[in-house]
Amino acid sequence: MSSAHLTQVRKWVFQSPPAEWAIQQLRELLIGALRLGPVPQHVAFVMDGNRRYARNHQIETVEGHNLGFEALARILEVCYKSGVKVVTIYAFSIENFKRSRYEVDALMDMAKVKLSQLAQHGDLLDRYGASIRILGQRELVKPDVLDAIDRAVALTSGNDRAILNVCFPYTSRDEITTAIRGTVADYSKPFKPALKRPFSETHITRNIRSRQLSIVSEEPLALRSTSDTASSVDADADDSASASTTPNPSSSTSVTNKNPFEDNSNPPDFEPSKSAVSNYPDPETITSETLSDHMSTAGTPPLDLLVRTSGVERLSDFMLWQCHQDTSIVFLECLWPEFDLWQFLPVLVEWQWQRKKALEREALSVKAQKRDVKLQ
Repeated sequence: MSSAHLTQVRKWVFQSPPAEWAIQQLRELLIGALRLGPVPQHVAFVMDGNRRYARNHQIETVEGHNLGFEALARILEVCYKSGVKVVTIYAFSIENFKRSRYEVDALMDMAKVKLSQLAQHGDLLDRYGASIRILGQRELVKPDVLDAIDRAVALTSGNDRAILNVCFPYTSRDEITTAIRGTVADYSKPFKPALKRPFSETHITRNIRSRQLSIVSEEPLALRSTSDTASSVDADADDSASASTTPNPSSSTSVTNKNPFEDNSNPPDFEPSKSAVSNYPDPETITSETLSDHMSTAGTPPLDLLVRTSGVERLSDFMLWQCHQDTSIVFLECLWPEFDLWQFLPVLVEWQWQRKKALEREALSVKAQKRDVKLQ
């Protein structure tokens, strides 16, 4: 029997009702086993390989993207059923606008149709309580596509158990730039000062700085007054009678003269107002958490796992800020339309194994610290 016949027979066997039922039961069993261990709370996917899949199978590029959307639906069900709370997908990059006009328009139209289907006939999203969020530059999207996106977001806004982040159109550099711009805008707005805490770290630091500045500015004045007084005393030693009846001009000037550094360089009209300075947030309080709060993914769990298909080993300007020291990044050889539970299962098992090892190391470290405290 030829290989073509074997392929047809295998396909017929796996598509038969008994085989489909057995495969479905096996899927449920495997997903249930995954829930027994630690589960990543935030998973991101770079859905790469749709065009290559279309070329390999000699079909239209748009059809390859349609098959990629079907793969997304399969993976979303696996993720939400296993306990993942947030799924972030790289649907369209800002750099993709450099592709042909035909492909860009086809991707926009497909996004409009598929997001509407996902929300309106959203048995999947409603079943797992997932809401759609769009991350990216809205002004780059056509009005009709934007209306469809807003309708999809509104239809799923009541779901609060899981999240589907759709990056469309998006790049991480643009997201970071927008977050920095928002942080600067927030820290440039004066706020109404609340009751000061007597032991505020910022308040104490400002008081110390102001005292140090006042000491430095008064020091030249004190030195000059002392030298002028000493010279006037030496000059008046030979003529005490005259000094007692007539005031010494140099002595009088040295006592009453203002600080020469304040005469012209800092007139009273241009002195900074202390209340105006204190009404602005302290820029020294900006931390990485501050920027994270201005990112598009603010309020979501840290990124635990990032998966990219098609064998390309780069991030392509995706989730650069969200990737941290504990994020597992996995590159797979399969193309995105081929991606399903059987390719995703080993990735999840590997992540669980690494997570268990990390938890064990943390537990041993805590025990060692407690033992050292007891010995001391």
